[in-house]
Amino acid sequence: MSFVEFKITNENLEDQKRLVLKTIDENRKKIKKLLMQKEKNYKNFVRPLQLMEEKIGFYFSPIAHLNYVQNSPLSEKIYNELLLELSKYHTELGQNEEIYKVLKQIEKSDSLDSEKERVLKNMLIEFKLSGVGLADSKKETLKKINIQLSELTSNFAQNLLKATDSYEMIIEDFEDVKELPKIDLEAAKFIKNKKSFYRFTLKQPSYIAYMTYGSNREKREELYRAYVTRAPQNEELIEKILTLRDKKAKLLGFKNYAELSLETKMAASPKIVVDFLRDLAKKSKKQAIKELKELKDFAKKIGFKEEIEAFDLAYFSEKLKKEKFGVDEDQYRPYFEKDRTVNGLFRFLEKLFSLDFKKVDVALWHDSVSCYELSRFGKKIGRIYLDLESREHKRGGAWMDEWITHHIDEEGKEILPIAFIVANFAPSTSTTPSLLRPSDVETLFHEMGHALHHLLSKVEEPAVSGIAGVEWDAVEFPSQFLENFAYEKRVLKEFAFHYENGKPLSDEMIDKLIKSKNFQSAMAMVRQLEFGLFDILIHMGVKDAQEVQKVLDEVREEISIIKPPKYNRFQWGFSHIFAGGYAAGYYSYKWAEVLSADAYFMFVDNGIYNDEISQSFLNEILCKGGSRPAMESFKAFAKREPNSDALLKLCGILD
Repeated sequence: MSFVEFKITNENLEDQKRLVLKTIDENRKKIKKLLMQKEKNYKNFVRPLQLMEEKIGFYFSPIAHLNYVQNSPLSEKIYNELLLELSKYHTELGQNEEIYKVLKQIEKSDSLDSEKERVLKNMLIEFKLSGVGLADSKKETLKKINIQLSELTSNFAQNLLKATDSYEMIIEDFEDVKELPKIDLEAAKFIKNKKSFYRFTLKQPSYIAYMTYGSNREKREELYRAYVTRAPQNEELIEKILTLRDKKAKLLGFKNYAELSLETKMAASPKIVVDFLRDLAKKSKKQAIKELKELKDFAKKIGFKEEIEAFDLAYFSEKLKKEKFGVDEDQYRPYFEKDRTVNGLFRFLEKLFSLDFKKVDVALWHDSVSCYELSRFGKKIGRIYLDLESREHKRGGAWMDEWITHHIDEEGKEILPIAFIVANFAPSTSTTPSLLRPSDVETLFHEMGHALHHLLSKVEEPAVSGIAGVEWDAVEFPSQFLENFAYEKRVLKEFAFHYENGKPLSDEMIDKLIKSKNFQSAMAMVRQLEFGLFDILIHMGVKDAQEVQKVLDEVREEISIIKPPKYNRFQWGFSHIFAGGYAAGYYSYKWAEVLSADAYFMFVDNGIYNDEISQSFLNEILCKGGSRPAMESFKAFAKREPNSDALLKLCGILD
């Protein structure tokens, strides 16, 4: 079975754009033909609709991907132009009364299996959210809102990318960088007029390096201030985005945008989400306060006389962690060389799920990218591209993206999936390969969990295959589940070898790393709960910038244990909710963590390579994709309801 190759470059972007526009045009004509059929059923109506959508993704996904990993003025221009066209197309499609009537009729008359029922149910919800049944004038208003939101969220992301790319802090005095690990010093160093200087930026590896090891407090604050005040022009965009989302929700008959958002999630109401977050906060805050006191006492003990501020946390936490566990993240980096770590992850997945990864020689968009073919018991399953190193003109963070979804096409042929994993780990240099921190290893495992959810699907209907059709608050379940294994001794022994001398990571260092995993876990928990609560509350009717700040301040008063400086404008950079898919859904991370922690303990309690349990997880969770409600999948796997205390136990907050 052959795979399509990724051959999109800046040179042929215009051609690819034409293919997207041509497909949109062809789809419009096909829809008219479908509606002219006398007898309409699932096979001749619903299925073609899904395949048309899949075809758009086939041509558009590589453009979006290239714009993220090799951003250029041209890719940005084409991406934004197509977003506009797709927004128009999807809005008119979602408001097509004729299609909606046919779907309702098929729902009543056709006898469908559960997979097809799920597709139809999801489609009908999408139609409702697209404004079907509204008066023409309201439909037109909704169309305009969707187009505006598409532009605004894209601008938010671009503003952030530009602000991140344009800032640098130059340090001349070696005293200010002397505590940095050699690899970070090497990355920051440049020579000018025969003198050494050190450049730090707001990109993750560089920013984290100075905030964690930079001994000059003024410089730390300078960098921190730049980071938390990035893209001030986003303040105005936030107001516009929230106003339009609220308007859209009311137009569709919801009280607010939070209600609209939850229509496609496991959580039934905003109140349930707020209560869920507050309950976790209540159970975690006491330990978080204890952890902060320990940090303050430690800083005082080593001679720090000021009050600890947000820009001091990483610096003193790293020192405390080192004293308490003898753990310095950077001591581990020589043992986590990127390629060896990737191969170790593959070996672990081979033992866990009998998966085989084979490197293939194909066209790639950058020298540091690699591609692998995935098979099981000799049968090809899919393909995955890994783009893991940080570089210029690449969006920050880490993510999994899908290009092709597993499904059966109109000729009855099985189409195999293709996925991308993108990260921003420290880049390799002429003298040193890319070396990962333990937290990077965790990120790699996390994104691979998403990729497996996409690649291992056995579902025939593309609209509910892989991560498609999975409720947003359950989509992080497989990724968070897999990341837990990045701290399992047996797994670490697969790949933790020194890149220069080949020596394995000692048992003592592994034990220290595992013990340190829950270091300040309650502090981390309340921070994430702060983001989640802020997100859901502002989507319950907040519109202007002052109100947004007021809600954030109140949430911090309720949940936070350390108040950031007054100049902190975290919201300007909160792309998850203003430029990603997490609006009124950031809580999903914690919601899914409950499922993943519970599942993880089932493996731990029965031996991590237990065939029966791993087979059940594969069959009931990964292979099922979005073809049934996530709660049904979890119960089919665990034979019971999820237990929320599993998360607190995993974080060491409960015994």
